[in-house]
Amino acid sequence: MALRALSTFPSLPRRFTRRDPTLTVIHRKPATLIVCKSIASSESTVSLSERDGFAAAAPTPGERFLENQRAHQANKVVKKELKKEKKKKKEESVRKVVDTSVSCCYGCGAPLQTSDVESPGFVDLITYDLKKKHHQLRTIICGRCQLLSHGHMITAVGGNGGYAGGKQFVSADELREKLSHLRHEKALIVKLVDIVDFNGSFLARVRDLVGANPIILVITKIDLLPKGTDMDCIGDWVVEVTTKKKLNVLSVHLTSSKSLDGVSGVASEIQKEKKGRDVYILGAANVGKSAFINALLKTMAERDPVAAAAQKYKPIQSAVPGTTLGPIQINAFLGGEKLYDTPGVHLHHRQAAVVHSDDLPALAPQNRLRGQSFDISTLPTQSSTSPEGESLNGYTFFWGGLVRIDILKALPETRFTFYGPKALEIHVVPTKTATEFYQKEVGVLLTPPSGKDQLQEWKGLQSHRLLRIEFNDPKRPASDVAVSGLGWISIEPIRRSKDSEQRDLEEAEHEIRLCVSVPKPVEVFIRPTLPIGTSGAEWYQYRDLSDKEEEIRPKWYF
Repeated sequence: MALRALSTFPSLPRRFTRRDPTLTVIHRKPATLIVCKSIASSESTVSLSERDGFAAAAPTPGERFLENQRAHQANKVVKKELKKEKKKKKEESVRKVVDTSVSCCYGCGAPLQTSDVESPGFVDLITYDLKKKHHQLRTIICGRCQLLSHGHMITAVGGNGGYAGGKQFVSADELREKLSHLRHEKALIVKLVDIVDFNGSFLARVRDLVGANPIILVITKIDLLPKGTDMDCIGDWVVEVTTKKKLNVLSVHLTSSKSLDGVSGVASEIQKEKKGRDVYILGAANVGKSAFINALLKTMAERDPVAAAAQKYKPIQSAVPGTTLGPIQINAFLGGEKLYDTPGVHLHHRQAAVVHSDDLPALAPQNRLRGQSFDISTLPTQSSTSPEGESLNGYTFFWGGLVRIDILKALPETRFTFYGPKALEIHVVPTKTATEFYQKEVGVLLTPPSGKDQLQEWKGLQSHRLLRIEFNDPKRPASDVAVSGLGWISIEPIRRSKDSEQRDLEEAEHEIRLCVSVPKPVEVFIRPTLPIGTSGAEWYQYRDLSDKEEEIRPKWYF
Protein backbone atom coordinates (compact mmCIF):
# COMPACT_ATOMS: atom_id res chain seq x y z
CA MET A 1 0.00 0.00 0.00
CA ALA A 2 1.32 3.45 -0.90
CA LEU A 3 2.46 5.70 1.86
CA ARG A 4 -0.10 8.38 2.62
CA ALA A 5 0.80 11.98 3.23
CA LEU A 6 1.05 12.98 6.85
CA SER A 7 -1.74 15.47 6.42
CA THR A 8 -4.25 12.68 5.82
CA PHE A 9 -3.49 10.89 9.09
CA PRO A 10 -5.58 11.62 12.14
CA SER A 11 -4.04 13.77 14.80
CA LEU A 12 -1.42 12.00 16.87
CA PRO A 13 -0.85 12.00 20.58
CA ARG A 14 1.50 14.61 21.94
CA ARG A 15 4.14 12.02 22.70
CA PHE A 16 4.52 11.42 18.99
CA THR A 17 5.30 15.00 18.01
CA ARG A 18 8.37 15.69 15.78
CA ARG A 19 11.62 16.06 17.75
CA ASP A 20 14.10 16.08 14.85
CA PRO A 21 13.20 18.35 11.95
CA THR A 22 14.80 15.94 9.50
CA LEU A 23 12.97 12.84 10.64
CA THR A 24 9.36 11.93 11.12
CA VAL A 25 8.73 8.92 13.31
CA ILE A 26 5.40 7.14 13.01
CA HIS A 27 4.35 4.15 15.21
CA ARG A 28 1.69 2.21 13.42
CA LYS A 29 2.44 -0.94 15.42
CA PRO A 30 4.49 -1.24 18.51
CA ALA A 31 6.86 -3.70 16.85
CA THR A 32 7.35 -1.82 13.55
CA LEU A 33 9.38 1.38 13.09
CA ILE A 34 8.92 3.39 9.86
CA VAL A 35 11.55 6.07 9.09
CA CYS A 36 10.86 8.70 6.38
CA LYS A 37 13.90 10.65 5.18
CA SER A 38 13.34 14.34 4.58
CA ILE A 39 14.00 15.80 1.10
CA ALA A 40 16.14 18.45 2.70
CA SER A 41 18.59 15.83 4.00
CA SER A 42 22.11 16.21 2.64
CA GLU A 43 23.01 12.53 3.16
CA SER A 44 23.78 10.64 -0.04
CA THR A 45 23.51 7.16 1.37
CA VAL A 46 20.62 5.17 -0.10
CA SER A 47 18.65 3.49 2.66
CA LEU A 48 16.74 0.25 2.50
CA SER A 49 13.45 2.17 2.53
CA GLU A 50 14.48 4.17 -0.61
CA ARG A 51 15.19 0.98 -2.50
CA ASP A 52 11.78 -0.26 -1.53
CA GLY A 53 10.14 2.85 -3.08
CA PHE A 54 9.65 4.94 0.04
CA ALA A 55 11.86 7.92 -1.19
CA ALA A 56 10.92 11.54 -1.97
CA ALA A 57 8.51 12.11 -4.81
CA ALA A 58 10.01 12.74 -8.32
CA PRO A 59 9.77 16.27 -9.89
CA THR A 60 6.41 16.94 -11.35
CA PRO A 61 6.01 17.71 -15.07
CA GLY A 62 5.44 21.31 -14.16
CA GLU A 63 8.72 21.51 -12.25
CA ARG A 64 10.57 19.87 -15.15
CA PHE A 65 9.03 22.36 -17.60
CA LEU A 66 10.07 25.33 -15.47
CA GLU A 67 13.58 23.94 -15.10
CA ASN A 68 13.92 23.44 -18.88
CA GLN A 69 12.63 26.96 -19.53
CA ARG A 70 15.20 28.46 -17.18
CA ALA A 71 18.03 26.46 -18.83
CA HIS A 72 16.82 27.49 -22.30
CA GLN A 73 16.69 31.15 -21.34
CA ALA A 74 20.18 30.98 -19.81
CA ASN A 75 21.52 29.28 -22.97
CA LYS A 76 20.00 32.02 -25.16
CA VAL A 77 21.66 34.71 -23.07
CA VAL A 78 25.07 32.98 -23.33
CA LYS A 79 24.74 32.52 -27.10
CA LYS A 80 23.75 36.15 -27.54
CA GLU A 81 26.80 37.35 -25.61
CA LEU A 82 29.13 35.06 -27.60
CA LYS A 83 27.61 36.29 -30.86
CA LYS A 84 28.15 39.92 -29.86
CA GLU A 85 31.77 39.23 -28.91
CA LYS A 86 32.43 37.36 -32.16
CA LYS A 87 30.87 40.17 -34.21
CA LYS A 88 32.96 42.74 -32.37
CA LYS A 89 36.20 40.85 -33.09
CA LYS A 90 35.24 40.46 -36.76
CA GLU A 91 34.55 44.18 -37.11
CA GLU A 92 37.92 44.99 -35.54
CA SER A 93 39.77 42.64 -37.91
CA VAL A 94 37.92 44.01 -40.96
CA ARG A 95 38.70 47.56 -39.84
CA LYS A 96 42.40 46.69 -39.61
CA VAL A 97 42.42 45.14 -43.10
CA VAL A 98 40.65 48.14 -44.59
CA ASP A 99 43.03 50.55 -42.91
CA THR A 100 46.14 48.77 -44.21
CA SER A 101 44.74 48.39 -47.72
CA VAL A 102 43.63 51.99 -48.28
CA SER A 103 46.23 53.93 -46.30
CA CYS A 104 48.99 53.47 -48.89
CA CYS A 105 49.89 55.55 -51.91
CA TYR A 106 48.47 53.90 -55.02
CA GLY A 107 51.53 55.01 -57.00
CA CYS A 108 54.36 53.47 -54.95
CA GLY A 109 52.71 51.50 -52.12
CA ALA A 110 54.32 53.57 -49.34
CA PRO A 111 52.18 54.09 -46.20
CA LEU A 112 50.52 57.52 -46.19
CA GLN A 113 51.82 59.98 -43.58
CA THR A 114 51.50 63.71 -42.87
CA SER A 115 54.55 64.39 -40.68
CA ASP A 116 57.71 64.25 -42.86
CA VAL A 117 57.61 66.15 -46.17
CA GLU A 118 60.74 64.47 -47.56
CA SER A 119 59.72 60.90 -46.71
CA PRO A 120 57.79 58.65 -49.12
CA GLY A 121 54.05 58.62 -48.62
CA PHE A 122 53.75 62.26 -47.51
CA VAL A 123 50.33 63.88 -48.02
CA ASP A 124 49.12 67.32 -46.96
CA LEU A 125 47.09 67.05 -43.74
CA ILE A 126 44.08 68.90 -45.14
CA THR A 127 43.97 66.62 -48.20
CA TYR A 128 44.37 63.53 -46.03
CA ASP A 129 41.53 64.50 -43.66
CA LEU A 130 39.22 65.38 -46.56
CA LYS A 131 39.89 62.09 -48.38
CA LYS A 132 39.51 60.13 -45.15
CA LYS A 133 36.19 61.80 -44.40
CA HIS A 134 34.82 60.73 -47.78
CA HIS A 135 36.46 57.26 -47.64
CA GLN A 136 38.72 58.06 -50.60
CA LEU A 137 42.19 57.33 -49.18
CA ARG A 138 42.68 54.80 -51.96
CA THR A 139 42.75 57.66 -54.49
CA ILE A 140 45.69 59.54 -52.90
CA ILE A 141 49.13 59.77 -54.53
CA CYS A 142 52.04 60.92 -52.37
CA GLY A 143 54.34 63.88 -53.00
CA ARG A 144 57.30 61.69 -53.99
CA CYS A 145 55.29 60.00 -56.75
CA GLN A 146 54.22 63.39 -58.08
CA LEU A 147 57.87 64.42 -58.39
CA LEU A 148 58.84 61.08 -59.99
CA SER A 149 56.09 61.47 -62.57
CA HIS A 150 57.69 64.81 -63.59
CA GLY A 151 61.12 63.26 -64.14
CA HIS A 152 62.79 63.92 -60.78
CA MET A 153 65.30 61.27 -59.62
CA ILE A 154 64.42 60.60 -55.97
CA THR A 155 65.87 57.48 -54.41
CA ALA A 156 64.57 55.94 -51.21
CA VAL A 157 66.33 52.57 -50.94
CA GLY A 158 69.62 52.12 -49.11
CA GLY A 159 71.73 49.32 -47.70
CA ASN A 160 72.85 46.16 -49.47
CA GLY A 161 71.65 46.53 -53.03
CA GLY A 162 70.53 50.10 -52.43
CA TYR A 163 71.79 53.24 -54.12
CA ALA A 164 74.28 55.92 -53.20
CA GLY A 165 73.16 59.52 -52.94
CA GLY A 166 69.96 61.06 -51.67
CA LYS A 167 68.01 60.14 -48.55
CA GLN A 168 67.47 56.46 -47.87
CA PHE A 169 64.27 55.66 -45.98
CA VAL A 170 64.02 51.90 -46.45
CA SER A 171 66.63 49.16 -46.86
CA ALA A 172 66.77 46.57 -49.61
CA ASP A 173 66.42 43.81 -47.01
CA GLU A 174 63.19 45.38 -45.71
CA LEU A 175 61.73 45.40 -49.20
CA ARG A 176 62.73 41.76 -49.71
CA GLU A 177 61.05 40.90 -46.39
CA LYS A 178 57.75 42.23 -47.78
CA LEU A 179 57.86 39.42 -50.36
CA SER A 180 58.64 36.59 -47.91
CA HIS A 181 54.96 35.68 -47.45
CA LEU A 182 54.64 34.57 -51.09
CA ARG A 183 56.16 31.16 -50.46
CA HIS A 184 53.36 30.38 -47.98
CA GLU A 185 50.47 31.50 -50.24
CA LYS A 186 48.81 29.99 -53.27
CA ALA A 187 49.57 32.49 -56.02
CA LEU A 188 50.51 32.79 -59.68
CA ILE A 189 53.90 34.46 -60.17
CA VAL A 190 54.71 36.54 -63.26
CA LYS A 191 58.48 36.97 -63.23
CA LEU A 192 59.99 39.77 -65.33
CA VAL A 193 63.50 39.78 -66.81
CA ASP A 194 65.14 42.65 -68.71
CA ILE A 195 66.54 41.43 -72.05
CA VAL A 196 69.24 44.14 -71.98
CA ASP A 197 70.44 42.93 -68.56
CA PHE A 198 69.31 39.31 -68.79
CA ASN A 199 71.84 37.78 -66.39
CA GLY A 200 71.85 40.66 -63.93
CA SER A 201 68.04 40.78 -63.57
CA PHE A 202 67.22 37.05 -63.82
CA LEU A 203 66.80 36.34 -60.07
CA ALA A 204 68.22 32.82 -60.19
CA ARG A 205 67.14 32.12 -56.57
CA VAL A 206 63.56 33.27 -57.08
CA ARG A 207 62.28 29.99 -55.60
CA ASP A 208 63.50 31.20 -52.20
CA LEU A 209 60.87 33.93 -52.44
CA VAL A 210 57.93 32.23 -54.18
CA GLY A 211 58.30 28.60 -53.08
CA ALA A 212 56.58 26.07 -55.34
CA ASN A 213 54.11 28.53 -56.89
CA PRO A 214 53.87 28.34 -60.72
CA ILE A 215 55.89 30.94 -62.68
CA ILE A 216 55.25 32.64 -66.01
CA LEU A 217 58.52 34.09 -67.37
CA VAL A 218 58.14 37.44 -69.16
CA ILE A 219 61.06 39.03 -71.05
CA THR A 220 60.68 42.82 -71.23
CA LYS A 221 62.12 45.63 -73.37
CA ILE A 222 62.54 43.60 -76.56
CA ASP A 223 61.83 46.82 -78.47
CA LEU A 224 65.39 47.87 -77.51
CA LEU A 225 67.00 45.05 -79.51
CA PRO A 226 68.65 46.03 -82.83
CA LYS A 227 66.56 46.12 -85.98
CA GLY A 228 66.24 42.90 -87.93
CA THR A 229 66.45 40.67 -84.84
CA ASP A 230 64.73 37.32 -85.38
CA MET A 231 62.42 36.70 -82.40
CA ASP A 232 62.39 32.96 -83.11
CA CYS A 233 66.11 32.90 -82.33
CA ILE A 234 65.66 35.10 -79.25
CA GLY A 235 62.83 32.91 -77.90
CA ASP A 236 64.83 29.72 -78.37
CA TRP A 237 67.91 31.31 -76.78
CA VAL A 238 65.93 32.43 -73.71
CA VAL A 239 64.37 28.97 -73.26
CA GLU A 240 67.77 27.29 -73.56
CA VAL A 241 69.36 29.56 -70.94
CA THR A 242 66.35 29.24 -68.62
CA THR A 243 66.43 25.44 -68.85
CA LYS A 244 70.14 25.41 -67.95
CA LYS A 245 69.36 27.51 -64.87
CA LYS A 246 66.90 24.74 -63.83
CA LEU A 247 64.02 27.15 -63.32
CA ASN A 248 60.77 25.33 -64.02
CA VAL A 249 58.37 27.75 -65.72
CA LEU A 250 54.96 27.37 -67.37
CA SER A 251 55.81 29.44 -70.45
CA VAL A 252 58.09 32.20 -71.77
CA HIS A 253 56.80 35.45 -73.32
CA LEU A 254 58.72 38.13 -75.22
CA THR A 255 57.09 41.51 -74.58
CA SER A 256 57.43 45.25 -74.96
CA SER A 257 55.48 47.49 -72.59
CA LYS A 258 56.10 50.43 -74.91
CA SER A 259 54.67 48.90 -78.10
CA LEU A 260 52.42 46.33 -76.30
CA ASP A 261 54.00 43.51 -78.34
CA GLY A 262 53.39 40.13 -76.68
CA VAL A 263 51.35 41.58 -73.78
CA SER A 264 48.05 40.07 -74.96
CA GLY A 265 49.65 36.61 -74.86
CA VAL A 266 50.63 37.14 -71.22
CA ALA A 267 47.08 38.29 -70.40
CA SER A 268 45.64 35.12 -71.94
CA GLU A 269 48.12 32.94 -70.08
CA ILE A 270 47.27 34.63 -66.77
CA GLN A 271 43.53 34.10 -67.32
CA LYS A 272 44.21 30.46 -68.11
CA GLU A 273 46.55 29.68 -65.21
CA LYS A 274 45.37 31.85 -62.28
CA LYS A 275 42.56 29.40 -61.32
CA GLY A 276 41.23 31.54 -58.48
CA ARG A 277 44.69 32.60 -57.25
CA ASP A 278 46.02 36.12 -56.86
CA VAL A 279 48.64 37.23 -59.42
CA TYR A 280 51.95 38.79 -58.32
CA ILE A 281 54.27 40.66 -60.69
CA LEU A 282 57.83 39.97 -59.49
CA GLY A 283 61.27 41.03 -60.70
CA ALA A 284 64.50 42.86 -60.01
CA ALA A 285 64.48 46.61 -59.39
CA ASN A 286 63.97 48.76 -62.49
CA VAL A 287 63.11 45.77 -64.67
CA GLY A 288 59.88 47.44 -65.80
CA LYS A 289 57.20 45.93 -63.53
CA SER A 290 55.04 49.04 -63.21
CA ALA A 291 55.27 49.75 -66.95
CA PHE A 292 54.32 46.16 -67.69
CA ILE A 293 51.28 46.35 -65.36
CA ASN A 294 50.11 49.52 -67.10
CA ALA A 295 50.46 47.79 -70.48
CA LEU A 296 48.69 44.68 -69.14
CA LEU A 297 45.75 46.72 -67.81
CA LYS A 298 45.51 48.60 -71.10
CA THR A 299 45.36 45.32 -73.02
CA MET A 300 42.86 43.69 -70.66
CA ALA A 301 40.63 46.78 -70.60
CA GLU A 302 39.44 46.04 -74.14
CA ARG A 303 37.42 43.07 -72.83
CA ASP A 304 37.36 43.42 -69.06
CA PRO A 305 35.49 46.39 -67.51
CA VAL A 306 37.16 45.75 -64.15
CA ALA A 307 40.61 46.19 -65.70
CA ALA A 308 39.38 49.30 -67.49
CA ALA A 309 38.32 50.83 -64.16
CA ALA A 310 41.66 49.87 -62.58
CA GLN A 311 43.56 52.02 -65.10
CA LYS A 312 42.48 55.17 -63.29
CA TYR A 313 44.72 54.44 -60.28
CA LYS A 314 47.70 52.58 -61.73
CA PRO A 315 51.24 52.37 -60.27
CA ILE A 316 53.69 55.16 -61.06
CA GLN A 317 56.63 54.34 -63.36
CA SER A 318 60.02 56.06 -63.50
CA ALA A 319 63.66 55.42 -64.30
CA VAL A 320 64.56 55.34 -60.59
CA PRO A 321 65.20 51.80 -59.32
CA GLY A 322 63.08 51.29 -56.22
CA THR A 323 60.09 53.36 -57.32
CA THR A 324 57.66 50.85 -55.74
CA LEU A 325 58.15 50.63 -51.96
CA GLY A 326 55.29 48.32 -51.01
CA PRO A 327 52.82 45.83 -52.52
CA ILE A 328 50.12 47.62 -54.53
CA GLN A 329 46.78 45.82 -54.80
CA ILE A 330 44.90 46.23 -58.07
CA ASN A 331 41.37 44.96 -58.76
CA ALA A 332 41.91 43.75 -62.31
CA PHE A 333 39.84 40.56 -62.73
CA LEU A 334 36.12 39.86 -62.96
CA GLY A 335 36.51 36.76 -60.79
CA GLY A 336 37.63 38.82 -57.79
CA GLU A 337 41.31 37.78 -57.85
CA LYS A 338 43.82 40.55 -57.17
CA LEU A 339 46.80 41.75 -59.21
CA TYR A 340 49.79 42.91 -57.13
CA ASP A 341 52.67 45.16 -58.14
CA THR A 342 55.54 44.25 -55.79
CA PRO A 343 58.69 46.12 -54.73
CA GLY A 344 61.66 45.36 -56.92
CA VAL A 345 64.27 42.94 -55.60
CA HIS A 346 67.43 45.03 -55.17
CA LEU A 347 70.61 43.19 -56.13
CA HIS A 348 74.02 44.29 -54.89
CA HIS A 349 75.84 42.93 -57.96
CA ARG A 350 74.32 45.40 -60.46
CA GLN A 351 75.99 48.63 -61.55
CA ALA A 352 72.96 50.65 -60.39
CA ALA A 353 73.73 49.63 -56.81
CA VAL A 354 77.08 51.44 -56.78
CA VAL A 355 76.62 54.61 -58.84
CA HIS A 356 75.24 57.86 -57.46
CA SER A 357 71.52 58.56 -57.82
CA ASP A 358 72.28 61.46 -60.19
CA ASP A 359 73.94 59.03 -62.63
CA LEU A 360 71.14 56.46 -62.68
CA PRO A 361 69.49 57.79 -65.88
CA ALA A 362 72.74 57.18 -67.78
CA LEU A 363 72.42 53.42 -67.15
CA ALA A 364 68.95 53.07 -68.71
CA PRO A 365 68.84 52.75 -72.53
CA GLN A 366 66.07 54.88 -73.98
CA ASN A 367 66.25 53.91 -77.66
CA ARG A 368 67.00 50.85 -79.76
CA LEU A 369 70.49 49.47 -79.13
CA ARG A 370 73.20 49.96 -81.72
CA GLY A 371 76.40 48.05 -81.25
CA GLN A 372 79.75 49.86 -81.25
CA SER A 373 82.33 47.56 -82.88
CA PHE A 374 86.11 47.73 -82.47
CA ASP A 375 88.89 45.80 -84.18
CA ILE A 376 92.46 46.56 -85.14
CA SER A 377 91.35 48.46 -88.25
CA THR A 378 89.16 50.88 -86.30
CA LEU A 379 91.78 51.93 -83.74
CA PRO A 380 93.11 55.50 -83.78
CA THR A 381 96.45 56.42 -85.32
CA GLN A 382 99.37 54.51 -83.84
CA SER A 383 101.53 56.42 -81.37
CA SER A 384 104.82 55.75 -79.66
CA THR A 385 103.07 54.05 -76.75
CA SER A 386 100.97 51.79 -78.97
CA PRO A 387 101.81 48.08 -78.75
CA GLU A 388 103.46 46.41 -81.72
CA GLY A 389 101.58 43.88 -83.83
CA GLU A 390 98.48 43.66 -85.96
CA SER A 391 95.95 42.75 -83.23
CA LEU A 392 94.24 44.21 -80.19
CA ASN A 393 96.69 42.58 -77.80
CA GLY A 394 98.03 45.18 -75.40
CA TYR A 395 95.04 47.54 -75.69
CA THR A 396 92.51 48.52 -73.03
CA PHE A 397 88.84 49.49 -73.42
CA PHE A 398 87.15 51.84 -70.94
CA TRP A 399 83.34 51.67 -70.93
CA GLY A 400 82.60 54.96 -69.24
CA GLY A 401 84.21 54.97 -65.81
CA LEU A 402 82.52 51.71 -64.82
CA VAL A 403 84.30 48.98 -66.82
CA ARG A 404 87.90 48.36 -67.90
CA ILE A 405 88.77 45.54 -70.33
CA ASP A 406 92.42 44.60 -70.93
CA ILE A 407 93.01 42.47 -74.06
CA LEU A 408 95.56 39.85 -73.10
CA LYS A 409 95.23 37.53 -76.10
CA ALA A 410 93.17 37.90 -79.27
CA LEU A 411 93.41 37.13 -82.97
CA PRO A 412 94.30 39.87 -85.48
CA GLU A 413 90.74 39.58 -86.86
CA THR A 414 88.94 39.60 -83.49
CA ARG A 415 86.15 42.13 -83.12
CA PHE A 416 84.50 43.41 -79.91
CA THR A 417 80.97 44.88 -80.13
CA PHE A 418 79.53 46.80 -77.17
CA TYR A 419 75.75 46.88 -76.50
CA GLY A 420 74.55 49.24 -73.80
CA PRO A 421 73.35 52.77 -73.02
CA LYS A 422 74.58 55.48 -75.38
CA ALA A 423 75.46 57.80 -72.50
CA LEU A 424 78.52 55.67 -71.69
CA GLU A 425 81.28 56.44 -74.17
CA ILE A 426 83.98 53.89 -75.04
CA HIS A 427 87.67 54.85 -75.11
CA VAL A 428 90.58 52.71 -76.31
CA VAL A 429 94.13 53.30 -74.99
CA PRO A 430 97.33 51.23 -74.74
CA THR A 431 97.39 49.11 -71.62
CA LYS A 432 100.74 50.66 -70.59
CA THR A 433 99.11 54.05 -70.04
CA ALA A 434 95.62 52.81 -69.06
CA THR A 435 95.99 53.32 -65.28
CA GLU A 436 97.32 56.85 -65.66
CA PHE A 437 94.60 57.65 -68.19
CA TYR A 438 91.86 56.43 -65.85
CA GLN A 439 93.10 58.42 -62.86
CA LYS A 440 93.29 61.56 -64.97
CA GLU A 441 90.01 61.27 -66.91
CA VAL A 442 87.60 59.57 -64.48
CA GLY A 443 84.70 61.95 -63.94
CA VAL A 444 85.75 63.99 -67.03
CA LEU A 445 85.90 61.83 -70.16
CA LEU A 446 85.09 58.62 -68.29
CA THR A 447 81.61 59.09 -66.83
CA PRO A 448 79.84 57.99 -64.71
CA PRO A 449 80.86 58.78 -62.05
CA SER A 450 80.35 62.49 -62.66
CA GLY A 451 80.65 65.49 -60.37
CA LYS A 452 82.93 66.24 -57.44
CA ASP A 453 80.67 64.70 -54.82
CA GLN A 454 80.47 61.42 -56.73
CA LEU A 455 84.24 61.33 -57.26
CA GLN A 456 84.90 61.76 -53.54
CA GLU A 457 82.77 58.68 -52.79
CA TRP A 458 83.99 56.66 -55.78
CA LYS A 459 86.17 53.68 -54.79
CA GLY A 460 87.38 52.77 -58.26
CA LEU A 461 87.49 49.48 -60.15
CA GLN A 462 88.49 47.13 -57.37
CA SER A 463 87.26 43.79 -58.75
CA HIS A 464 89.37 42.07 -61.42
CA ARG A 465 88.36 38.92 -63.27
CA LEU A 466 90.50 36.94 -65.74
CA LEU A 467 88.40 35.42 -68.54
CA ARG A 468 89.48 32.57 -70.81
CA ILE A 469 87.05 32.16 -73.70
CA GLU A 470 87.43 29.09 -75.90
CA PHE A 471 85.71 28.60 -79.24
CA ASN A 472 85.52 25.88 -81.89
CA ASP A 473 83.87 27.54 -84.87
CA PRO A 474 85.60 30.82 -85.81
CA LYS A 475 82.71 31.70 -88.13
CA ARG A 476 80.34 32.09 -85.18
CA PRO A 477 80.67 34.53 -82.23
CA ALA A 478 82.58 32.98 -79.35
CA SER A 479 80.62 34.32 -76.35
CA ASP A 480 79.09 37.35 -74.70
CA VAL A 481 80.70 39.05 -71.70
CA ALA A 482 77.77 40.52 -69.75
CA VAL A 483 78.29 43.20 -67.10
CA SER A 484 75.49 43.11 -64.51
CA GLY A 485 73.26 46.17 -64.73
CA LEU A 486 74.90 47.65 -67.82
CA GLY A 487 74.94 45.58 -71.01
CA TRP A 488 77.15 43.10 -72.80
CA ILE A 489 80.10 42.72 -75.20
CA SER A 490 79.85 40.31 -78.13
CA ILE A 491 83.18 38.73 -79.13
CA GLU A 492 83.75 37.53 -82.71
CA PRO A 493 87.01 35.57 -83.11
CA ILE A 494 87.16 36.50 -86.80
CA ARG A 495 85.14 39.47 -87.98
CA ARG A 496 82.76 38.80 -90.85
CA SER A 497 83.26 40.85 -94.00
CA LYS A 498 82.79 40.36 -97.70
CA ASP A 499 86.49 40.83 -98.54
CA SER A 500 87.96 38.71 -95.74
CA GLU A 501 89.16 35.22 -96.45
CA GLN A 502 88.75 32.49 -93.88
CA ARG A 503 92.00 30.92 -92.75
CA ASP A 504 92.74 27.75 -90.83
CA LEU A 505 93.51 28.40 -87.17
CA GLU A 506 96.09 26.62 -85.12
CA GLU A 507 95.04 24.88 -81.92
CA ALA A 508 96.60 27.59 -79.73
CA GLU A 509 94.54 30.26 -81.48
CA HIS A 510 91.19 28.85 -80.33
CA GLU A 511 91.03 31.00 -77.21
CA ILE A 512 90.73 34.65 -76.19
CA ARG A 513 91.93 36.03 -72.86
CA LEU A 514 90.68 39.16 -71.15
CA CYS A 515 90.94 40.92 -67.80
CA VAL A 516 87.71 42.73 -66.83
CA SER A 517 87.77 45.27 -63.98
CA VAL A 518 84.55 46.60 -62.39
CA PRO A 519 83.47 48.09 -59.04
CA LYS A 520 83.80 45.51 -56.30
CA PRO A 521 80.23 44.15 -55.90
CA VAL A 522 79.43 44.11 -59.63
CA GLU A 523 79.44 40.70 -61.34
CA VAL A 524 80.63 39.69 -64.81
CA PHE A 525 79.06 36.75 -66.69
CA ILE A 526 80.16 34.67 -69.67
CA ARG A 527 77.16 33.38 -71.62
CA PRO A 528 76.22 32.07 -75.09
CA THR A 529 76.03 34.89 -77.62
CA LEU A 530 72.61 36.52 -77.92
CA PRO A 531 71.52 36.21 -81.60
CA ILE A 532 70.61 39.82 -82.40
CA GLY A 533 70.49 41.77 -85.64
CA THR A 534 70.13 40.37 -89.13
CA SER A 535 73.33 38.34 -88.75
CA GLY A 536 72.02 36.56 -85.65
CA ALA A 537 69.62 34.39 -87.63
CA GLU A 538 72.46 33.44 -90.02
CA TRP A 539 74.81 31.89 -87.48
CA TYR A 540 72.36 30.79 -84.72
CA GLN A 541 71.89 27.03 -84.50
CA TYR A 542 68.80 25.35 -83.03
CA ARG A 543 69.57 22.36 -80.87
CA ASP A 544 68.05 19.00 -81.78
CA LEU A 545 65.66 17.92 -79.03
CA SER A 546 64.48 14.49 -77.99
CA ASP A 547 60.78 13.69 -77.55
CA LYS A 548 61.13 13.91 -73.76
CA GLU A 549 62.84 17.31 -73.99
CA GLU A 550 60.14 18.59 -76.33
CA GLU A 551 57.50 17.58 -73.78
CA ILE A 552 59.24 19.11 -70.74
CA ARG A 553 60.68 22.20 -72.40
CA PRO A 554 58.56 25.34 -71.83
CA LYS A 555 56.99 26.96 -74.87
CA TRP A 556 57.75 30.57 -75.75
CA TYR A 557 55.35 33.12 -77.30
CA PHE A 558 55.59 36.47 -79.04
